[in-house]
Amino acid sequence: MTDTKADIESAGGTAFGNYGVEQATHLFSRTVTGPRETTVREVAPRTFLIQPGLVNVGLFETDEGLVMVDCGCAGDGPRLLEAVRRCSDKPLHTVVITHGHVDHAFGLWALLDAGERPRVIAHENIIGHYERYMKSAGLNARINFQRPREDGKAWPAEPADFLWPDITFRDTLELRVGGERFVLRHGKGETDDATWLWAPERAVIAAGDLVTGYLPNCGNPRKVQRYAEEWADAAEEMAALGAAHVIPGHGDAVDGVEAIRDELLTLAEYLRHIVRHALDGLNAGHAPDHIVETLVIPPRLAAHPRLQPVYDQPEFICRNVIRRYGGWWDGHPANILPAPAADRAREIARLAGGVGALVARARALAESDLRLACHLAEWAFLADQADLAAQDCYADLFDRRARTETSIMAKMALGQPRMLVEALRASSS
Repeated sequence: MTDTKADIESAGGTAFGNYGVEQATHLFSRTVTGPRETTVREVAPRTFLIQPGLVNVGLFETDEGLVMVDCGCAGDGPRLLEAVRRCSDKPLHTVVITHGHVDHAFGLWALLDAGERPRVIAHENIIGHYERYMKSAGLNARINFQRPREDGKAWPAEPADFLWPDITFRDTLELRVGGERFVLRHGKGETDDATWLWAPERAVIAAGDLVTGYLPNCGNPRKVQRYAEEWADAAEEMAALGAAHVIPGHGDAVDGVEAIRDELLTLAEYLRHIVRHALDGLNAGHAPDHIVETLVIPPRLAAHPRLQPVYDQPEFICRNVIRRYGGWWDGHPANILPAPAADRAREIARLAGGVGALVARARALAESDLRLACHLAEWAFLADQADLAAQDCYADLFDRRARTETSIMAKMALGQPRMLVEALRASSS
């Protein structure tokens, strides 16, 4: 797993900036933050991008006080407090939460402990978002590879764990702070509670995760529904404003009216291309696998430097659109009520002449068709999880496959066989 972990850390740094596996696996811990020092950039007069860890925080200084957009992970709290005070001595007036993800909405505690008393504003759907987090704390801890913090808790699981908003809104909300307008807009994208902020007098957008500098996280295989069409709508709405600066949810700011329009309109076109392809396939009666296998991204879209598949990838977005409109079944009749996976694998092993034959063929096939070889390796492992040769083949081939992929999501999923094999061997030693 060492090489795969290094690959994930490298890809994470490309996507998120101040990224480290330690924080990424302790998102709810108040003692773990990013591996590098906090960076602060003044993107426009009295307007700052703060990066204490893997998430960006936007800060707007006004004569009446500070408007903050997002507050990072729990472990970012002390760094955020220090960075805010480095930028301004004004009181914290308003905090806008762009969505309820655990990396964006849990770092305010250090400022509250220091005596700040801001109002907190978020979209009304954040309430349901937090309620879902509480219902599925164990699931979310597992699928996000979270490790427990000092009190044994790996994920927020009760009301006291959350930053609940004082004010919510439905479609749009206009604020006046220090005599200046700040317009909040609702969108859907990575979540259904997404908010972005437009500061018209500064020509600055704080976009949350609607803009990130990589291909949108719109197809995550492990997570709840994402919203490709609405994400494109939000991108087009932002593009029409003539913003001079965008503070994204992760990574570097975007500067310049034309650069911003180019990124946002290309993002929208990219997502609409995938949606159109998926719907055309469903309407034509094609199976989900066929729809995904025939997806081709136009080179002009695929080449955009700020829309690279370093976190998500087009195939996953396509499957998420299929799930939204066509359900979870893959279209193969045997899979609507399938036999247990281990039973299927054992029968395949019998037909192949035993687990050893599957392992040998998987290793030979890996030299010409690694993707197909991984299926054989998985059947061998499922047929007999105690077989050491099957364990080695399973872990080795999926490690190789992980190294061929660019997206963090694919690397993490393909790295799981190594983790499983190591856990099996540790439990039997």
